[in-house]
Amino acid sequence: MAKKGNRVQVILECTEHKNSGVPGTSRYITTKNRKNTTERLEIKKYNPILKKHTIHKEIK
Repeated sequence: MAKKGNRVQVILECTEHKNSGVPGTSRYITTKNRKNTTERLEIKKYNPILKKHTIHKEIK
């Protein structure tokens, strides 16, 4: 039987990395409660390619 619940897996992608022109992507996978957080997530995470903390936004 399928698991029922409000928690869903989301992918966070760096916003500054796309504009920098450097090859590669910085992505993180996390979960969120769909019932409490209906809008897209925006979290500051470390980007190892740019070597600094940047804003990562939820995609898809």
